[in-house]
Formats: sequence, structure tokens, C-alpha cells
Amino acid sequence: MDHNTLVAAALGLLEGLTEFIPVSSTGHVLLAGHFLGFDSPGRAFEVLIQLGAILAILGVYAGKLWRIFSSAPHDPKARRFILAVLLAFLPAVVIGVLAHKVIKEILFETPLLIASMLILGGVVLLFVDRMATRPRYHAAEEFPLPMAVKIGFIQCLAMIPGVSRSGATIVGALLLGADKRSAAEFSFFLSMPTMLGAFVYDLYKNRDILDAAAAGNIVVGFVCAFLAALVVVRGLLNYVSVHGYAFFAWWRIVVGALVLLALQAGW
Repeated sequence: MDHNTLVAAALGLLEGLTEFIPVSSTGHVLLAGHFLGFDSPGRAFEVLIQLGAILAILGVYAGKLWRIFSSAPHDPKARRFILAVLLAFLPAVVIGVLAHKVIKEILFETPLLIASMLILGGVVLLFVDRMATRPRYHAAEEFPLPMAVKIGFIQCLAMIPGVSRSGATIVGALLLGADKRSAAEFSFFLSMPTMLGAFVYDLYKNRDILDAAAAGNIVVGFVCAFLAALVVVRGLLNYVSVHGYAFFAWWRIVVGALVLLALQAGW
């Protein structure tokens, strides 16, 4: 197994472990790839391996998804929840397509920006986690449609690597009245169309530059991401319900600070 394949496996594990926690999986994978000298044509690897995390959460939530969609024809609450997730997804579609080139060619290639966003996002997450709020919503299915749209726009901040898609949606939901568990769960559901859309669009945009070696690395990363994400998704909701998000906030701050020091040292 060559160096790039080993690194692809490690980055896949990192993606799966961090995708659904508010620490920015893409930021972590990009920074790790930078320091490990990983070659990723068109930065497609970092996006396409997210399919593993998508399949993991689909597997964990298969039963609940089936109940929602099977009851939708006769249950207004189920139909409204599906609509809420789709409305929250739409801003990412428009902004992601319009800003794709800037995101991939500039933002993905700026480790200093990624590290700074990790720190800034950690400070914000720590502040929001410690806020004394009285949640109005205790289930993701209860979120009103206007609230879902607002969360969708907030999610778009995560197109800046280091911000974190799950972090942005969770913070947005918390500020809009959700409790910690429902904020994380809505982030899970919103991740499905968002990450699947990013996968399909990025695969289309990079279809001409992905050779056999790049495709092989993506498959390795995808499998590792799937296995790691299964572990995280199953335990995260229970963890944040009891402990909140402070650990992840401090993790972001420490990692971002270490990366800034490494960059300053010329690594």
C-alpha cells in the first residue's frame, strides 16, 4: 500500500469521525492533507469521501426516514418536516453552485484561513453553549418553516472551510430556540441532501481529472469515512444532550492554534 493510499485511509477516518460533530471535517481533512503532502486533484477527494458519512447516517436513520416518508401522504407533520429540510437545503444549492470555483480554488487552498475559522468558530460555539437559554423546540420535527430557512442560510457559512457545516447549523438552531439534542438531529437530517448534492455536483465538475489512482484513494477514504461515521452518529446525540458542545469548542480552538503555530514555523 503506497503513501497516498495510507494517507487516504487516515483522512477517511478523520472525515467520518468529524463530519457530524461541530469541528469542521473538511477543515480537518484539508489541514491534515496539507501537512501530510496528500495529492488531491481538484480537491475532489475531500468532498467525495463524504458519501461514506452520508451512507452511515442513512443507515442509522433508515427506520426513522421510512416512518417519515411512509406517513407523509396522510400526516401533515411529516410533510411539513420534509418541506422544512428541503427549504433549509435550498440556500446551499444556489450559493454552492455560484461560489464553487472560489471555494475550491481559493478557500480550500488557504490553511491560514481554515485555522483561523477553527478558532473563531470554537469561540462562538463555546459562547452559545454557555448561554442561559430556554429552548422552545425539543424535537427536530417541530421546527417551523421560517426557522428551517434561516438555518439553511446559516449553513452556507460552512462553505468557508473551518467553519463546520454541523457547527453552523447547530449554533443557528440553538440561537433560534432549539435544545441541544434537536439542534444536532436537525443538522443530521439537513446533512443528507446537502452532502449528497455536494457529492454529485463535485463529481460532475471533476469528472475529467479523476484518474484511476485518484478514484482508488476516494474509494479507500469513502469506506473509512463510512465506518468511522457509524460510530460517531450512534453516540453523538446522547453525548451532547448530557455534556453540550464545550469539548468540541475547545478542540477547535486548540487545533486551530496548533496549526497557526505550525504554519508560522514554516511547516
